[in-house]
Amino acid sequence: MRFTIQRPDLGKALAETEKDIERAVTSGIRDAANGLKQDLREDVVAAGLGERLSRTWRGKTFPEVGESAEAAAYVWSRAPKIVDAFDRGVVIRSTRGLFLAIPTAAAGKSGRSAVGSREKITPEGWQRRTGLKLRFVYRRGRPSLLVADDARINTRGLAARNRRKTGQASVIVFILVPQVALKKRLDVESAAKRQAARVPSLIARHWPQS
Repeated sequence: MRFTIQRPDLGKALAETEKDIERAVTSGIRDAANGLKQDLREDVVAAGLGERLSRTWRGKTFPEVGESAEAAAYVWSRAPKIVDAFDRGVVIRSTRGLFLAIPTAAAGKSGRSAVGSREKITPEGWQRRTGLKLRFVYRRGRPSLLVADDARINTRGLAARNRRKTGQASVIVFILVPQVALKKRLDVESAAKRQAARVPSLIARHWPQS
């Protein structure tokens, strides 16, 4: 009776193990990135900041093609300044004058630049868009105002020129305040730490079962 003992192909076994490691690490990191992106989107909505801001969160895993034992991921927002303001809680002050001009619903959502293109709503852009002049109204102890005289609220709820002799009024278009304090409503770091703590278990989840 003879027995034959064959030496295992260690190179092949190690190569297969290395592929398993690369696959598990890359998949685990991708899951962590997707989980963090989803958590941050949900946090934005829960904070009352809206679906639109929540959808600015993006995620990417590297390498983008293939697998690696050194895989990494990057999660970011396409509105970093807004997210940072609510993540830290900041005081916003005007950089151009004494007041911040807060548009009312009657102002609409956009203005017109000096070259005629649409731009973020500002008192100057609003005047260019509507052809109406704004009048400053000072109020002691209360926010001052920018109002449009001889105007009316149209069917869309916007301040517009009143071409009729009846129903004319002064419409509040902007409220002027020296500064706005934003409360901290997000905690990006805590969300990132929670997902980072899950990485080992996420990698283990993708390890091949024997």
